[in-house]
Amino acid sequence: MSDTPSSSAAAPVRTAELTAYIAARMCHDFISPASAIVSGLDLLDDPSAQDMREEAMGLIATSARKLADLLAFTRVAFGASASAETFDVRELEKLARGIFGHMRAELEWLVETPAVNKPAARTLLNLAQLAGAALPTGGVAKVRAVQEGAAIAIAVEATGPRARLRPEVLAGLQGQPLGEGLHGHWAQAYYVHLFLTDAGGRVFADVTEEKVTFAATVPA
Repeated sequence: MSDTPSSSAAAPVRTAELTAYIAARMCHDFISPASAIVSGLDLLDDPSAQDMREEAMGLIATSARKLADLLAFTRVAFGASASAETFDVRELEKLARGIFGHMRAELEWLVETPAVNKPAARTLLNLAQLAGAALPTGGVAKVRAVQEGAAIAIAVEATGPRARLRPEVLAGLQGQPLGEGLHGHWAQAYYVHLFLTDAGGRVFADVTEEKVTFAATVPA
């Protein structure tokens, strides 16, 4: 099992560099549904494609929903979310289910505590998304959280026939600078490492056959 302690001695990554990587990651997520909406509108405007009007409307509706779900999720997972400091876990579940509606994996939300602070909320959402991404051909992502004294314990398991964890994700969770791999995947994981370290928490990742497990502790 790999551990990301708050005392990590990894070389720091410049704030501007990390911000650029995260912005690029968001643009990558948003561009696909946005482009699909434009394609649907182009079909509606094409006089020779009027027989595809119903298909175009379906494409626009599906893509608009995906874009809205991604924006709502990103606002809490990465953004300030109107400076809220406490989050109802039912709202977090709604956000998580929104993005899982566009993934092959299924989500099991088993969070026991009724409300969590901002670091815990960001941890739940980001680890849930990482778990879904670890199941490219489908499977089940189980998200659990419980308050234990002065800490919130979070466990996220991704189980499926081709469960995997990209090396750059593991490096990011460990607080390591990006080596080989995709910037967007690393940036999200490194961001999780940063805000958990700032909050006095820690995160772990473990990979076994057909299972990827994330675990984190966050001060309550």
